[in-house]
Amino acid sequence: MLQRGIAACYLIAFLSAINQFPALLGERGLLPVPRFVSRVRFRQSPSIFHWRYSDRMLLVLAWCGTLLAASVVVGLPQIGPPWLPMVVFLLLWAGYLSIVNVGQTFYGFGWESLLVESGFVVAFLGSNEVAPPIVVIFFIRWLVFRLEFGAGMIKMRGGTEWRDLTALMYHHETQPMPNPVSAFAHRLPAWFHRGEVLGSHFAQLVVPFFLFAPQPVASVAALVIILTQLWLVFTGNFAWLNWITIVLAFAAVDDATVRAVFGRPALPAADNSNPMWWMILVLAVTAFLLVLSYRPLLNLFSKHQLMNASFNRYHLVNAYGAFGTVTKERFEVIVEGSRADEPNGEAAWVEYEFRGKPGDVQRMPPQIAPYHLRLDWLMWFLALGSPDTGWFEAFLVRLLEGDRRTLRMLRHNPFPDAPPQWIRARVFLYRFTTRAEQRTTGDRWVRIEVGDLVRPASLSSSRR
Repeated sequence: MLQRGIAACYLIAFLSAINQFPALLGERGLLPVPRFVSRVRFRQSPSIFHWRYSDRMLLVLAWCGTLLAASVVVGLPQIGPPWLPMVVFLLLWAGYLSIVNVGQTFYGFGWESLLVESGFVVAFLGSNEVAPPIVVIFFIRWLVFRLEFGAGMIKMRGGTEWRDLTALMYHHETQPMPNPVSAFAHRLPAWFHRGEVLGSHFAQLVVPFFLFAPQPVASVAALVIILTQLWLVFTGNFAWLNWITIVLAFAAVDDATVRAVFGRPALPAADNSNPMWWMILVLAVTAFLLVLSYRPLLNLFSKHQLMNASFNRYHLVNAYGAFGTVTKERFEVIVEGSRADEPNGEAAWVEYEFRGKPGDVQRMPPQIAPYHLRLDWLMWFLALGSPDTGWFEAFLVRLLEGDRRTLRMLRHNPFPDAPPQWIRARVFLYRFTTRAEQRTTGDRWVRIEVGDLVRPASLSSSRR
């Protein structure tokens, strides 16, 4: 479960890189990697791309990662000696680390570090020839503890909406990328939303301690975490964050629980006589990871707790957390183009539609996760007033140029024959329609214009 599940997340992550990295970070991307590595040293952000970057090299690495991850999903390395899955996972770890460390703001998400750390740790579970080392199993539980307890503490130290139990009266509507069920969840009664928050606090602040308890208590704790994560999967799009948490939580589920649920063991019992060299290696790596755990442990109980932070350049033993505050209103940036000679009141403006984020008020929010639409997520941060706008300025220029790679990131190109003469970006306030409004109009959103983010610009004005 652990090895195949983590490998499946790597598979999705590498496919995401194949589809999106060249347009976002490639040689002609919005934040080109060559420009980044020219000003950041290898020791600051280790990556194979410090040696050389090309879009072809990126695709070769990502396709190799995809094939290696797929081999683990179907169980091929696991039938070999214990060092074989270890080598495969360490290659996955190093390859994806190379991508994350040059990914800049497009890879600045907590689940990137979580995937990197998880891949490194499960490398030392070995193959079917050896019993899974108990020290690695317990370190994975420690990883789940940091992930869940860290998220709980960041909420208690964050906005008052988590303490007065109102956070989820807003979150289903204002989350970065709603899914088809989000509107239903948002319309549930206030008492239900308060119960959601209480359940979240219980699952994140109390339950993680029982991951280290004797069985069957640890399995029950894991089940609580899995069920709460499945509710998040059901009501929103959070890339692979929820799925990888579910996979990792199975480190606390024992064979007796598996037999009780499925009626038989998941795998035949392994031989417990592990080779001495393997146990020495595993103990040495675990000791190394425990040393790295010192700062993340202090961070959990710090008044100035860091959220989604790495304390070393290899993204091992990180600090996690999400949504310390919940926004109470949803703003969206709508990008429009026009072929008019002048952007005056008579100009006809046509809207660009993104793959995941809200735009068309009649469109049902799609189910995207566990895939990650990086451009759409950054558009959410942009609407919140993020000062990191260099990528967006480059994005608007690419639209004016009619760049094909950039346009493939979108759901629909309203200018298939030639790019627009003018581009602009407006900000709207969005909210879900009520059931009555949806029945009357067919709309799923109501939106009100707030103002301009970028006034009409052309290629000549953007280059001045």
